[in-house]
Amino acid sequence: MRTIKRKVFVAIFMLVTIVNFANNNDSNTLVSADKVRVTFDNAKKGNQLTIKDANGAILHSEEIIKEGTLVKTFNLSDLENGIYTLELEKDFQFVIKSIEVINKNVTFTGADRFIFKPIVRNENNKLMITKIAFDAEPLKIYIYYKNEIIYSETLEGDKILNRVYSLDKGLKGDYRVVSFNNGKSYVNNFKL
Repeated sequence: MRTIKRKVFVAIFMLVTIVNFANNNDSNTLVSADKVRVTFDNAKKGNQLTIKDANGAILHSEEIIKEGTLVKTFNLSDLENGIYTLELEKDFQFVIKSIEVINKNVTFTGADRFIFKPIVRNENNKLMITKIAFDAEPLKIYIYYKNEIIYSETLEGDKILNRVYSLDKGLKGDYRVVSFNNGKSYVNNFKL
């Protein structure tokens, strides 16, 4: 059954490639095989869309200017063979689509990934950090007071990571929380 599905997929892929190649030779068409259409649901104004290579280098970045379903078409014909990611940074999460480029052909690899950002709050000298960690990746936390590390910890093992830290009421001034998860860093500044 899997072999049949694979053969059908290859046949459809070849047909689409041939039709797009034919359309490329027609000067009246606006769609070409060198264009890839990407869709993200629930985009908001101010969200950031980024294309990165396998090393994390940013190849393209833009700010979203309207809300709703985001549909973008990219010309990826200049990309070298390799793995790339398209990331939509939302308020509390990243939505990541992975693609593979092989000889000017683009294939989406796997399902969309979701990385939830840590949520940092400060109330009544209590620093609260919460992170949804369905992927079971550790969360490294560094707390700074006046640019000096006063505490660090690595959280792991739970689907929801929670910590509450009591801050000294006598230490007024600038604080910074830097956290690392899934190859991304997050910085939160606040005053006490």
